[in-house]
Amino acid sequence: MRENLLFHWNRIGEKLWVKPLLVSILSVAFAFVASLADQTDSVAWVPNISTESIEALLNLVTSSMLVIAMFAVGAMVTAYASASNSATPRAFSVVLADDTSQNALSIFIGVFIYGAVALVALKNDVYDHAGRFALFIVSVLVFALVILTFIRWMDSIARLGRMGNTIDKVEVAVANSFSVWWNQPRLGASPFSNQSSITGEPLALPKVGYLQRVDMATLQAVAAQHDLKIFLSVLPGKFCTPSNPVAQVQGLSPDNMQCLDELSSAFHLADQRTYDQDPRFGLVVLCEIACRALSPAVNDPGTAIDVVGTVTRLFHLWARARQASTAEPLHDRIFAPDLREQDLFDDAFNGLARDGAGLVEVSIRLQKAFQAISGFGDNDLRDASIEHSQRALARNELSMTLPQDIEAVRNVARF
Repeated sequence: MRENLLFHWNRIGEKLWVKPLLVSILSVAFAFVASLADQTDSVAWVPNISTESIEALLNLVTSSMLVIAMFAVGAMVTAYASASNSATPRAFSVVLADDTSQNALSIFIGVFIYGAVALVALKNDVYDHAGRFALFIVSVLVFALVILTFIRWMDSIARLGRMGNTIDKVEVAVANSFSVWWNQPRLGASPFSNQSSITGEPLALPKVGYLQRVDMATLQAVAAQHDLKIFLSVLPGKFCTPSNPVAQVQGLSPDNMQCLDELSSAFHLADQRTYDQDPRFGLVVLCEIACRALSPAVNDPGTAIDVVGTVTRLFHLWARARQASTAEPLHDRIFAPDLREQDLFDDAFNGLARDGAGLVEVSIRLQKAFQAISGFGDNDLRDASIEHSQRALARNELSMTLPQDIEAVRNVARF
């Protein structure tokens, strides 16, 4: 249940209209909550605030907030376009989910609606002596909130959409995905090694798309109800088609074949990949950012070197999380393959090594990253580092023309 709520909450966080809607509803409620002060005994000690002073404050709020909200939307759209164009469109979702920008836009719109509703209520004598004082206090606090939010948002919008900021946000998303994976390896399923030896009824999905998530709790419940064993053939991030089964189901009989529909409902397909249950997706995004930076049109090796450092930190996190993981399988009737470090390296380094093969500074930094990762104390990471180091060096020897450059890369690759 927690995983389901977290997944849907993350998807809601990627919708730009949700927070403004919630804040708008709250702002209308606050405008009328002030009138409750008239039902208390505070009339004797609160000062008498004139209607004109409150009206001037609310006019100031309503006249300025709409302009600021429109300015905020324009700045955010520009930042989002910059992130998609300079980095990669696959990074758009993490930039869109920026809490600071969403909160600022929500407050600007919510305060505008609050001012309009409160002004109409004030003109129609909804507030009495104590109500006007409460409305004045709330309006002053709201005005102070707007000023603080605008200052904080200006500091954030100056960085939003910049290359370094986008890389940092993708790094955070990948780090969270790595941590979630090792908190529940294989999504909480039991391991199995030889997938080719698994037999059973193939479970294929009628749609085509990327597997975004697997509802493991539903699979476990259905499997326990019908005494089944489920062997997953794919993990989130896989592109699924009706011709490629997502699982093999053992224990089916003619009496319980109808449960295949229940099992199919636990696999959620969509047009795009997400970071939640798909640790490899973020590495693909980082590699795309580096490849675009290395394109002749951009020619920015520094960004590629930055991405190499980011990926090195992420594999260090992977090694530490793997060594510290003591999680036991949560779902005894579901079996799933492990993530292979070789696949993670393919996602992170193949495109980068190809496009940077002719640049000595990128190639040396890449070999140093392989050397660092091989020393993280993880045998699988070490084997993948050595293989990709040799593969990258072979590309360097084909692409570089200056013997001194090739020798410099060879010297680093001798680790």
